[in-house]
Amino acid sequence: MSDVSADGATPTRWHRDKPGLGVWEHRGRVAIAGLGHSPVDRRWDGQSLDRTLGAFAAFAATEALEDAGLSLDDVDGVVTCPGPTGDPWAPRPYPGPPYDSEDGLTTVTAEWLTRRLGLPNVDYSVNIREGYYLSGHALGFAAQAVGDGRCNTCLVVYPMGNLPGRYQHSGEMALDRAEGPQQWMMPWGYYLSAGTRLTLVYREYCRKYGKSEDGLAPLATTLRRNGLMVPWGFYANSEPQEITEQDYLESRYIHKPLRMLDCDRPMNGVGAYLVTTADRAQDLRQPPVYVLNHVQVFGKARGQIPSLDEVESWTRLQAEMMWEGSGLGPGDVDIFNAYDGFLTLPQFTVEAFEWHGVKRGEAFDFYAGDISVHGPHPFLSGGGNLGCGRTRTAHHHDSVEQLRGQAGARQVTVRADVAYTGSGAPDLAGGLLLSKHPG
Repeated sequence: MSDVSADGATPTRWHRDKPGLGVWEHRGRVAIAGLGHSPVDRRWDGQSLDRTLGAFAAFAATEALEDAGLSLDDVDGVVTCPGPTGDPWAPRPYPGPPYDSEDGLTTVTAEWLTRRLGLPNVDYSVNIREGYYLSGHALGFAAQAVGDGRCNTCLVVYPMGNLPGRYQHSGEMALDRAEGPQQWMMPWGYYLSAGTRLTLVYREYCRKYGKSEDGLAPLATTLRRNGLMVPWGFYANSEPQEITEQDYLESRYIHKPLRMLDCDRPMNGVGAYLVTTADRAQDLRQPPVYVLNHVQVFGKARGQIPSLDEVESWTRLQAEMMWEGSGLGPGDVDIFNAYDGFLTLPQFTVEAFEWHGVKRGEAFDFYAGDISVHGPHPFLSGGGNLGCGRTRTAHHHDSVEQLRGQAGARQVTVRADVAYTGSGAPDLAGGLLLSKHPG
């Protein structure tokens, strides 16, 4: 892995983002040893200091350490995705240390968390920003860092914040006017990269393969049902009702054919993971979950709106790199937690990976079968963002818990030896292949 930038904050080159790299050099030598998750709020109220992103990050990190049976002294690396910093919500009156800036309130840097937890031995800390901000990217980065020997036990924290008012109300999204191309791309003050842009791709998909735009209804009900079995999930704790296919079909359109129930709801919550060497993980409290490969895709469309061909090529590239780097193939993967930031996305991934034999244009038929956690095709068993809220962590948590045999009511009845877990839309994807066995 090449060096981080001079400021120690932004990674330069660490990706596995092109074919021809061969089997990952650290395959099976790195493991996820601990999990933790904060409560999940719809929004932070701007007042309660026990429910800030910083407080939630400390809570999740402490849970992960307890889960692994490690102490504060054991952590020598911290990786976080702090999100946008600067002035989205400032200036404001601050209550004082450690809450004397936005750091710890609406963002969480590695430095802040190290101070807050009192981690005495951290000598490697990275804040992943600017285009590498998803949970799958953070886990891939940490796995590479541990494999390369930059740290031995890395705490990975992924915060997702949400405050009253317009979602991500900063930068161009906070302006009173939409000018130039943004008149079409951001007319309501929020640039829906996976929503507005890929809704048109979804429509093209339905036309090409002769599918009804209503074909996502079975998936919507399944994800909500799975999410209600996630102890920390938003719906499990705040809106514990299943939805029916009729509820889905009657939900209002956001950008036809994108419905309200196709969209994950922004949340305020934090997930934490401990990544360490396989040798060390064998001596810890939980069964090791080994990393077999990590990949990233950064697709660039020819125009403002990607085409179906481009989206399918990006997902195909991710699958090809995953198989090459892990030495495995579609028939080896038991758990498949595809990214579902919008319900219109997962079919591109499951078809590219040909999981359970699903080929291009066949996902809707697959959804109409038995994809429940107790059936033969337990798709997105963690509930994803649609079942738990937009935390972008359910995919990774469930994949680890399924491989450990600790998913509780969600535990699948089929073999659970290898899991795919992803994050990001097809043009900004970060995926990992995990296993209960190192080889």
